[in-house]
Amino acid sequence: MSAPSRILLCDDQELIRMGLRMVIDSQPDLTVVGEAADGQTVLERSAELRPDLVLMDIRMPGVDGLAATRRLCAGPAAPKVLVVTTFDLDEYAYGALRAGASGFLVKDALGEEILVTVRAVLRGDVMMAPSVIRRLVERFVLPESSAVHTDRLGLVTDREREVLTLVARGLSNREIAGRLHLGETTVKTHLGRILAKLDLRDRVHAVIFAYESGLVRVGA
Repeated sequence: MSAPSRILLCDDQELIRMGLRMVIDSQPDLTVVGEAADGQTVLERSAELRPDLVLMDIRMPGVDGLAATRRLCAGPAAPKVLVVTTFDLDEYAYGALRAGASGFLVKDALGEEILVTVRAVLRGDVMMAPSVIRRLVERFVLPESSAVHTDRLGLVTDREREVLTLVARGLSNREIAGRLHLGETTVKTHLGRILAKLDLRDRVHAVIFAYESGLVRVGA
């Protein structure tokens, strides 16, 4: 049996940390290796403990979760980061996704939802509904942001651009395969190349890029 995945909790509310620890430590495949109450401490504890996943609060004193996420995700052997937030439509949560987080979890989520989300992110999936990403983008992407990324679209082929467009519209790999008359494995290959060419971390960041580059228009 493989060793349990290592989780580091970061929240300035002790009760939140206690609740998350109880849920996570009840599972044989997961273990909480440490806690932090602010961004600076989570950076130090992450370097010390080398967790697989950090559950990251955003609004904390001192170094907030947004800055901590940016620094964690930019470092070598970065852990995955799952944002824990009070509201799904949160400017700070959106900023954390852009900084490298792989999704977010609302603080009042039920225990089973927490476990499903944590395991999915550990597998490399992104736990965020496309509809939520779209609402975040519509609220927080500025109209002029497209100029920043438009030139990078030239790095992808026409087929890859089609795939990226459909990803941004919320289609699964299977649905994209059906729409473009491709094999699902081929779609996965295209998506992998898109992420590599555009230096994107995962599907969430591909969706954000598609909107910010103007490939997909807000409200379209």
